[in-house]
Amino acid sequence: MELRIVLQNQKPKFRDDLYFMQRTIDLAKSVPENEVPVAAIIVKDDEILAEAINTRERDASILGHAEINAIEAAAAKTGDWNLDGATIYVNLEPCSMCAGAILQAHIKKVVWGVNDAKSGAFGSRYNLATKNMELVSGVMERECLELLREFFESRR
Repeated sequence: MELRIVLQNQKPKFRDDLYFMQRTIDLAKSVPENEVPVAAIIVKDDEILAEAINTRERDASILGHAEINAIEAAAAKTGDWNLDGATIYVNLEPCSMCAGAILQAHIKKVVWGVNDAKSGAFGSRYNLATKNMELVSGVMERECLELLREFFESRR
């Protein structure tokens, strides 16, 4: 099921969402086998500013979430922490730490594939969204869910 919340009278570009979510899934498939396969892509004005994966295990850092890594890479590329007008694509709903970083970076649109009932911070468990954000969930949900399911089943 896809939940589509559009705030601010913006016309959604669903085809773009599918394109960038597929890129996110492809990137998540490249995550080393000891990391949860989560990836994030930040786009602004149809330009990819950053692509990142989870690096928690590699870096032994709680901050190694794909969203945090992508925000830092986008800020480094632009020379500005303020990513106003950007969109972040991630295959799993961001947690509260990542949602806070997304809010602080002024990212206006968040697109994800699978809701996270355990830690999701844009409506599944918590809701840290602001009224001027656009949230799109369930994009390529089946593909995102399968990727995560395969990972967790392999860990059992």
